[in-house]
Order: sequence, then C-alpha cells, then structure tokens
Amino acid sequence: MDVTHTLPVDGYAGTLAGRVWRPGIGPSVVALRADGVFDVTAAFPTMSDLASRPDPAAELAAVAGERIGALADILGNTPPDGRDTGAPWLLAPTDLQVLKAAGVTFAVSMLERVIEERARGNPDAAEAIRAEVQRLVGDDLAALKPGSEAAMSLKEVLIAQGAWSQYLEVGIGPDAEVFTKAPVLSSVGTLMDAGLHPKSTWNNPEPEVVLIVAPDGRITGATLGNDVNLRDFEGRSALLLSKAKDNNASCAVGPFIRFFDKTFTLDDVRTADVALTVEGPEGFQMTGLSSISRISRDPEDLVAQTVGPVHQYPDGFALFLGTMFAPTQDRDNPGGGFTHKEGDIVTIAAPKLGALVNRMRPSDACEPWSVGITELMRSLSRRGALKG
Repeated sequence: MDVTHTLPVDGYAGTLAGRVWRPGIGPSVVALRADGVFDVTAAFPTMSDLASRPDPAAELAAVAGERIGALADILGNTPPDGRDTGAPWLLAPTDLQVLKAAGVTFAVSMLERVIEERARGNPDAAEAIRAEVQRLVGDDLAALKPGSEAAMSLKEVLIAQGAWSQYLEVGIGPDAEVFTKAPVLSSVGTLMDAGLHPKSTWNNPEPEVVLIVAPDGRITGATLGNDVNLRDFEGRSALLLSKAKDNNASCAVGPFIRFFDKTFTLDDVRTADVALTVEGPEGFQMTGLSSISRISRDPEDLVAQTVGPVHQYPDGFALFLGTMFAPTQDRDNPGGGFTHKEGDIVTIAAPKLGALVNRMRPSDACEPWSVGITELMRSLSRRGALKG
C-alpha cells in the first residue's frame, strides 16, 4: 500500500490514469498527479474513451478535474479487508476495453506449454518431459522468427519425430495465439484479491505488460497484468482454455495506465523487464523476471494480428503480451513444481509502470463481480456524464 512502491520509479513524471470507486457516485476515471487524485469523468466518461483520443496524454493534462483525495488514502482503502465503503478505493484501470491476451509469445513459456500438454496436467510427470522436449528443440528459440523458413523447417523435423504440438504451432508458426482473457469490466486492480478456480491444484501467476489499444489499432499506453493460469486445466486439454483463464477475479490489471508521451514510449515497453515476487503465508518466496526484449513477436505485430479488417473493437482493447516466466521451482515436494497457496502475495513490477500487488484466493472467496456495463452506464447517466 506504499505510494512509492506503487508508482513508477519516476513518480508522477509520466501521464498516469486510473479508475476509482466513489461511494454514491460509482466508477470514475481519474488522473494521478503529485497533488492528488482528480476525477476527470466529466471530460472522459470511460477509460476507453480517454484511451481512444488522438493524444490521450495531452488531453488528460489539459483537464483539471475534481480532486477527490490523496493517493495514499485511496490505496489504503483498496484492500477488501477492513475497507471503508464510505470512502473511495481503486479499481482496475480498464473498463470497456476488451481484455485480450497473446499466448506462447516467448520461447521459454512455449516449451512449458508443450510440457503441460504432454504431461496432461500432471506436475509429477513434467520434469522428465521437460528434459525430453529441450533435447529436441533446445531451451532458447528467441532468435527464431515465427513463420520464417527456419521455423517451418524446424516444424517439419518435429513432426517427423512425433514431437509436434499445437503450442509449437502458435509459438513458431505464422499465426499468433490471441484469445479473450475475460469479460469487459471483470478485471481486478492492485491490492485486490485475485482468483484461482477452487478445483485447481497446479497453477501459477503470469507477469505481463498489457498494451492499451485504441479502436483504430493505435497503441496509446500500457499497464501491468497477471494472466492467472491454471496449468492442470489447460494441460488436460487446450479446449479448457476458457476455464483455465477466465474465472472470477482471475484477471488482474494495474495499478494505473501510463499513456505514451515524451517520458514513455513503445520502445520503453519493448525493453521493459517485468519482475515477479510470490510471498507465501508459510514463508515461501519465489522471484522471476520476464524481459520483453526476448519476445518472439513484436508488440506491434501482435496488435496487427488482433485488430483490422477481420476484427474490430469499437471501444478498444487491452492486450496482454505474454510472459517468458514459467515457474519450475519446487514448493512442497521434490519434482512437484510450483503451485499457489491461498494467501500468496503476488507482486508484478516494472520500473516505468509501477507495481501490481494481489493476494491469491479461491475465485469463489473473492469479491463477486457485480458492476457490469449496464450499471456503469446507469451511474454515468445519473451524474450527467453521457453527452452526445
């Protein structure tokens, strides 16, 4: 809940926007500034509206807004335990943007998906299969351009050896895997509980950069996300992807959106290092790092494969870029690998995007998702924020 820990390393130097629940008013778009948190909903009814403007950073800077408090106080009131429902708290910074995710965009995570598939969701079998897969394809395919002649040659070799996988197809083939992570407005923000399906026994966090994309395909900003993954569900069958990815509170985004300006550009995203820390209630600790510089597909290519003549997003979308982090560290039993325990504190951080912090709980124990598009429109209508 520390402001310095939550903000980017350069503090308020960039253009930061978020969303706050205001009691008696509803979800509000806010600007984060050195002198406080300012409600700018009168100018930008939704975050998707602001993110779609020709120059979101400049337009946000030109609006004064209504000061609703200090960031420290709003952060302190955000965790669900002991929250004062009469005071503001943070929400996830996205609203009407469709929550999309790109999968298998890093060589390391690609190999882990192959292992999940061949292990059929059994973590005990994963270590032996991991060694076999690495013998066949190596453990670093970052230099292999998806869809290239070299990639297609490797595909033929793997097919001949009976080692081909649907995950290798999207990892080195011409077409990226892009799927809908969760419904519009269902994501949780920083300092909120993130959810795991109660029947999952093998799961992990996925620390990612999330691009904010306008309806016309312009990338206008970025934030952080946790694309919570159930390795046992997806490992049993890729057709269980929706159950592995989309459960109550299983999509965490935040803490804020940083719009592109002179302090932050797409090249900063391309070179970002995303750090992960998991702190367990029993004293367990795990750290990891995902370097966007090692991504197999450039962020602009992933966006181009998501929006265009064959698919449109009138309210824009938020695109998880994927992760190279795939935990193999044993937690309880030798060879058993990692899985979450209830109460784990997951911190995902990047220098120019701040820190997203969530406590892991079963999805049915997290706050239920109750404010959808209808309620958002009603609240905006009540406050007169919907204008032609």
